Amino acid sequence: MNGKRGFALVIALVVTALVTALVVTFINEVYLETGTHHNAVAAQQGSLFAEGGITGALQLLTTTTSSQSYSSLNDVWAKPLAFDEERGSLRITIEEENGKLNLNLIALPNGQFNEEYKGIGQRLLTRLKQPSDLLDSLADWIDTDDSPHPGGAESAWYQGRKVKYRPRNKPLETFEELNRIRGFTPELVEQLRPFTTVYGDQPGVAVAAPININTAPRELLLALDEGMTESLAEQIIAYRLTTPFKTPAELVKVPGMQTIATALQTRIVTKGSVYRIRSEATVNDVTRTIEAVARINGGTSNIIYWREY
Repeated sequence: MNGKRGFALVIALVVTALVTALVVTFINEVYLETGTHHNAVAAQQGSLFAEGGITGALQLLTTTTSSQSYSSLNDVWAKPLAFDEERGSLRITIEEENGKLNLNLIALPNGQFNEEYKGIGQRLLTRLKQPSDLLDSLADWIDTDDSPHPGGAESAWYQGRKVKYRPRNKPLETFEELNRIRGFTPELVEQLRPFTTVYGDQPGVAVAAPININTAPRELLLALDEGMTESLAEQIIAYRLTTPFKTPAELVKVPGMQTIATALQTRIVTKGSVYRIRSEATVNDVTRTIEAVARINGGTSNIIYWREY
């Protein structure tokens, strides 16, 4: 019954946002010149639809996450939403960034590795069949010194490129920034996207951001600890499917996880605060998409990334 009420809440919130977008779209259309190009009009309307979808998703997140002490893939926000009506269609997906490895935690500002998170990163790269020295390049991009790690690169390497630039020497601000780091190809960046993030718990600060055991994908579960096996990862996924973990300590309830669960207590949480929203609107065969990352704190939200295309 609670699931049905939750779904009804989703519908109410997003439809409210859509109605608002429709009204604004209609008002805006009235003032458009008659000769305005068809695609330009549709694109503008699509942008409004997509923005309405982001608004609805934020309302959903602030309402649902504030009422429970954990977040999981069983929550209503984790299910894709689709709306079709006469003027167009809207598709909304939400994913939790806290279920991913925060790449900004791999290295400290002084260039030293955060060994706990470096280990997770190395195991993840190994599973993805990628070289682990990519973490050296990542560390050099983040740290404040100009001494490269053995497999990394500092200013001298970037200044030798055809298009010269310098490493940021600060935490990454966007996920797309990975494309500027030595060794990170566009294909690799897309391969990493489901498992890694650059967004921590505070804007612009690489603070401890343990991984949500309720939303972490299988590949990342396997990378959490050297002792994690395929069987244990599958058991965690099966367990949380029916009984989401409400505290990190509950991980010991999974058979065989007693020893590993104790070691993981500083690396895991059971509730996230940062979410990526993708809102895709189509009007008259013209599609506009907005991707936003938001930090949710109780009943409020703060946008930390916005991209429209």
